[in-house]
Amino acid sequence: MSLKQRREEFEKTNSRKEGRILTFHGAEGYDVYNCSIPFDDQGHRCMYGRTEKREEWARSMTLLFECVGPDEWVRVQDIKYPIEDPNITVIGGKLILNGTFTVYRSGRLDGYYALFYRGTDSKDMYYFATGPYNMKDIRLVELPDHRIGVFSRPRNDEIIRLYGSESQIGFTVIDDLNELTEEAISNAAYIPGLFSEGEWGGCNQAYLLDSGYIGVIGHKSYQSGQKERDILHSYINIAFVFDPVRHRILEERILATSASYPAFPAKESRLRDCCFTSGIVMREDGKADLYSGLGDTVEGRIVIDDPFEGYGKMVPFGTIG
Repeated sequence: MSLKQRREEFEKTNSRKEGRILTFHGAEGYDVYNCSIPFDDQGHRCMYGRTEKREEWARSMTLLFECVGPDEWVRVQDIKYPIEDPNITVIGGKLILNGTFTVYRSGRLDGYYALFYRGTDSKDMYYFATGPYNMKDIRLVELPDHRIGVFSRPRNDEIIRLYGSESQIGFTVIDDLNELTEEAISNAAYIPGLFSEGEWGGCNQAYLLDSGYIGVIGHKSYQSGQKERDILHSYINIAFVFDPVRHRILEERILATSASYPAFPAKESRLRDCCFTSGIVMREDGKADLYSGLGDTVEGRIVIDDPFEGYGKMVPFGTIG
């Protein structure tokens, strides 16, 4: 069954969820979207957010925000990184920030790289690694033996030729952050069975489960329409459970679509169905807050059931510092 068909079946039984559009102060005149998940740093609840003017493209900056109320965030001044779509994790007591840096040559968009920063203070992060050319959605997760799992996301013409889909997700393990090289990421072995013809997607946030499995919150996408003005890019929030020993998916499911969230504006009409996943934060009631960028304009949050139930509980990130 194609992703579009699965989405139609999902929406028959999954109505709009309890949800909110987040409010950001201190970035007036800019949209804030495609954020990291919230995280705790030195007693503060923080979140990195991509900011950009509605009428502009490839001119994003990532800013740091601090929570000041339910779904309400205020900018931490003077903190700015030249990346899009920030995401975070904690490895060996270090906060890891990762995002996409776009490259221009001769006045035209030429490609992009993933940049990696690390540190013990979200306001003072140090650049330390670069991903392969034209690869987004590289994600890291600390494993029980303190090695590091790395998810890759190659998307190119060779992938289409070999697999029919527009992207694949790979996985490999490195011993420490010094081994996070372009070669190691590029050589990650592909995980079979994730994408059908014409589909693409990636891992947005990876979590170690106490079973030893890895829970992944990600996105899958497809395109509708033939003429440029009619093309619609549909991005859907998904989750899958990955067995790193057998290198296989145990279960994959849809978590939410654009119909699951409060109404939101779109940067362009082709993005009116775009839900670019941020990740989840577990709640005290056993459910999860699912965060997602919406329409390339805002960040939304809805409440969902634990997407990894039956496969283990999420291991909390270690303390930063």
